[in-house]
Amino acid sequence: MERPYDLVIRGGRVIDGTGASGFEADVAVKDGKIAAVGAVAGAGAEEIDAKGKIVTPGFVDVHTHYDGQATWDGRMQPSSWHGVTTVVMGNCGVGFAPCKVGDHDRLIKLMEGVEDIPFPVLSEGLPWSWESYEGYLDALAERRFDIDIGSQLPHAALRVFVMGERGADREPATAADIAAMAAIARRAVEAGAFGFTTSRTLNHRTSDGAPTPTLTAGEDELTGIAMALAAAGKGVLQVVSDFTDPVLEFAMLRRIVERCGRPMCFTLAQSPIDPAGYKTILTALEDATAAGLPIKAQVAARAVGVLLGLELTLNPFSHVPAYREIAALSLDERVKRLRDPLFRAQLLAQTPQADSVRRLPTAWSRMHLMGLKPDYEPTMDTTVAAIARARGLEPLEVALDHMLERGGRGMLYVPFLNYAEGSLDAVHAMITHPDSIPGLSDGGAHVGMICDGSFPTTMLTHWTRDRTRGPKLRLEEVIAMQTRDTARAVGLHDRGLIAPGYRADLNVIDHERLTLHAPEVVYDLPAGGRRLIQKADGYDATIVAGVVTYRGGEATGALPGRLLRGTQAAPMAMAAE
Repeated sequence: MERPYDLVIRGGRVIDGTGASGFEADVAVKDGKIAAVGAVAGAGAEEIDAKGKIVTPGFVDVHTHYDGQATWDGRMQPSSWHGVTTVVMGNCGVGFAPCKVGDHDRLIKLMEGVEDIPFPVLSEGLPWSWESYEGYLDALAERRFDIDIGSQLPHAALRVFVMGERGADREPATAADIAAMAAIARRAVEAGAFGFTTSRTLNHRTSDGAPTPTLTAGEDELTGIAMALAAAGKGVLQVVSDFTDPVLEFAMLRRIVERCGRPMCFTLAQSPIDPAGYKTILTALEDATAAGLPIKAQVAARAVGVLLGLELTLNPFSHVPAYREIAALSLDERVKRLRDPLFRAQLLAQTPQADSVRRLPTAWSRMHLMGLKPDYEPTMDTTVAAIARARGLEPLEVALDHMLERGGRGMLYVPFLNYAEGSLDAVHAMITHPDSIPGLSDGGAHVGMICDGSFPTTMLTHWTRDRTRGPKLRLEEVIAMQTRDTARAVGLHDRGLIAPGYRADLNVIDHERLTLHAPEVVYDLPAGGRRLIQKADGYDATIVAGVVTYRGGEATGALPGRLLRGTQAAPMAMAAE
């Protein structure tokens, strides 16, 4: 029997990434591209029965931090467990290139502080076979992955590379400094960087507590680097900022885009300090896009929150003297001590000593118990404070008892952004705005505090099916958001749609059965480092370049992904339309 196709997905409900209603069709794949969509008569060397399932483009996650993991691991998990087939890393101005030999530890400490990836993990895992950014890309180009990877030039590494100690200490850049950074930035995008990223938030600090080197970089510095991208005619700009003065800060970002003409993405979130501030920024964004400026807000799929637990970076007892005495013990030994009535009484009676750069997380009125079925829009009557009142206990007792569940693996969840009003209504307002895209999963980072690489699954479950506390979204709309829209935002015009000629990055999903597992801890990083992971049920198959990489959530062993060097053109037929 002749089999003209490499793969045919039969009879699924195709949701093609355009936002249009789904339709029943076959999808045929040949040589890594989609060959036909419709009633496909020819057979495939491999066939997948998708009846009763949805067939989507692979998801494109534009905000990850796999910069280190990509140098030692071929699987970009947890993202690739959640239907993601392309990631863009190097966000928030942090990364590992360019870097002089003497600055290795400096960049590791910055990544450790900003993205909570332990120093020993990075020290042992990074091969440091490069100094220039181009050399870093060359090192990645020799590797193969379960997804495609794009990289961006991080401002902190660039600043330290050019300015040394002055750059790390946030001294103003001279004209010569800016010219040198601009020259490197131009070479970077010409070599394949997707763009340039920077951070202007006090939340980003080294593990020693020092602010990120880019925090106070001047407008002249940012503009000079942006103009280098303009001269190359390539690259996007990515910015994270505190927006302490949203009007002035956005005005500066707008001026930079007006000067350079390059697309820009910036992080948008609801702050508990100024819950309505995001509306001011959206108004300014609307004015800018109405003027034709290519600016997008990047919005998280749910609240940005930290996980606390005995296996994790922090827990409510991290700074209590009695706990510090046992902190270095194994989990089993700590659990045994914490269950001892005498030690428990001593622990609960002591006053925390918050002398760390990370402050004691005891926001009881905003802290929730993370269950085996995660609830990412919990009600305020389920906070630790509310449970303690109902049970006649102290909040510390409730927190401790929950963390001791499942052999000490119970976790606490503290949403701190996008949850100022105790719901995800602000997320709905931001993520449905025409000038926004979903992002901020931080896949590969925050390995001991945050596990948001599962954002794509939250989009498909909570927002299209499960939400009860407000409006939901159309499934087709959500698919378009995290396929076509994110792909176009970074210049990946060859993917994100199911149509002939497009890259055969696809998912076959049992949407009714799609379910997030609770986060869990594994110890599979270099130097035995631990990290949070989160899996899901319902992904029947994930396909990258026509090759099945995951079946039923399990890796097949195939690694068809590779480094992407810059933007990718649309298929010829589509480009001509």
